[in-house]
Order: sequence, then structure tokens, then C-alpha cells
Amino acid sequence: MANRNLKINIFRYNPAEPEKKPSMASYPFEELPGLTMFTVLNRIREELDRTLVFDFVCRAAICGSCAMIINGKPRLACKTLTKGLPKEITLLPLPVFKLIGDLSVDTGTWFRHISLKTEAWIHTSAKFDPTAVEERMDNETALRIYEPERCIECGCCIAGCATANIRDDFMGAATINRVARFMVDPRDERTPGQYFDVIGCDEGTFGCMGLMACDNNCPMEIPLQYQLAYVRRKMAAFGLGGWKGTGRTGEPQHHRAGRSAS
Repeated sequence: MANRNLKINIFRYNPAEPEKKPSMASYPFEELPGLTMFTVLNRIREELDRTLVFDFVCRAAICGSCAMIINGKPRLACKTLTKGLPKEITLLPLPVFKLIGDLSVDTGTWFRHISLKTEAWIHTSAKFDPTAVEERMDNETALRIYEPERCIECGCCIAGCATANIRDDFMGAATINRVARFMVDPRDERTPGQYFDVIGCDEGTFGCMGLMACDNNCPMEIPLQYQLAYVRRKMAAFGLGGWKGTGRTGEPQHHRAGRSAS
């Protein structure tokens, strides 16, 4: 079977040159077996247009840098095969985040702001002793922590979120997922009230519309709907005066059957 001839449409705009209006540029490309959008973009930049701007680091779906809108869906370019796409492919930068140029956006500043806003570190009064034996944790608890920790901060869940696209103050699924990670960690000594102050508001868990685009768009297949439900249930219980414990029970499920590998 002959290779397909693809047409790659790419958004082009440099915010440093506002006099040049945003436009779409089209590039022809011959499809090869196993071709990813990451390879396509590198070939275009190396062979057709050296001014093309996009991000990449690991090329292995670990860093999250190459996230972009591919035919209307937030995806990782390095993980997206052209074989599963039509012959005409349109690439756009992720919305919500500040545009650097073409397909490159600044997710780092956004996630740093969220980390500081939610104080995304373990709050403990214990003193660190570098000579002490590391404290052991049971496997079940470790797995509950590991699941939300798989987030690579690519921004796909934020870009696909209806609330985040219309509200600058909404924290989004990645933030709620991160808070869930600390809520199930027995080392974190924050009270239910302290968690409520962080995420129990319209900017946090109660601002979610429940459309679950975040869950559908996560390239790491983190069950964000369970993390969202868990945090919202805890925050609602506290608001009604029903959550007075440490909140270490009723954690979300870790795996969900039927997820595709795409």
C-alpha cells in the first residue's frame, strides 16, 4: 500500500510581532509507518521552515512539553501517530496558557502558580533526620499516592476544560488531582479546614461542571473523574460539618477498565 500524502495545517503567530496577524500555514508531508506528530514537526522545521516554534524534551510522553491541539483534541505530539488521523491534520497551541509562539505555550508559569497557591508539598511538624531509616509505607497507601503523582503537567486536561477556558481563576483538574494526592498521604498534617480553604471553593472543586473532558484528554489515563469526585465529596462533607477526621478513607479507585490506549 502506498504511503499517504498528508496536509499539515499549523497555527503561526509570534506575540513579539503583533503587527503580523495570526495565520495558518500548510505543509505537504509523506506519511511513513510509525510516524508521530513529533517527527512530522521536527522534519518540517528541519527541512521546510526553520522558523516553526514548538516544544519538546523527552520524546517519550514523560515531560509533557509537546502538548498541543491536534485535530481539535489536546494530545501529546510524541504519542500521537498520524496513522490514526485523517490526511488533513490541523495543529493549534493549547488554549488557557500564555502563547510563546506558534505551537509553544507557557505551562510552567501556570503550574508554578498553582503549586504555590495550593502549597503543594507535605505539611508536617516532624523534623527531618538524615541518619534515620526511611519510614515505611504500606503498598495500598503508596499506590493511592502514586496514581495522582503520574501527572506530567502537560496541560491537556486544562486545555480541554470548559470552565478553565472561560474563567482565568479556575484551578482545573490537574490542581484538584494534586490536592487529592496530599489528602491521602498520611504524612500530611493539614486539617480538613485547611484543605477546604485551598480547594473547597468555586475556583476549585465546586467550579467543575462535571463534563469530564479532562478525564478524556489525559494522555497518562489518570482517572481524574475519581480524583475530582473524591475531593468534592470530602469538601462537601466538611462544608456540611460531616468530615471531621483525617480524611484517609474513601479514596478514589486506581484503575478503570475500558480505557483506550490512544
